[in-house]
Amino acid sequence: MTTATATLKAQILAELDQLSAEALAETLAYVKAQRGSTDETQDSPFLQAYQRSKQKRAEVYRRLADS
Repeated sequence: MTTATATLKAQILAELDQLSAEALAETLAYVKAQRGSTDETQDSPFLQAYQRSKQKRAEVYRRLADS
């Protein structure tokens, strides 16, 4: 591992510590998609329920973010 890679990983880990559980779940899905991985947790009932809730309440979340 190069020094640059180690530094980037350390910076990423530091930023991850600042994220909410929901943002971490989205980030994990994004990272796994980038490397072409399929993940059983994407099919988990918890994640499916979260995605449905997020879609149903997208307008509410958008208004809260705008306020």
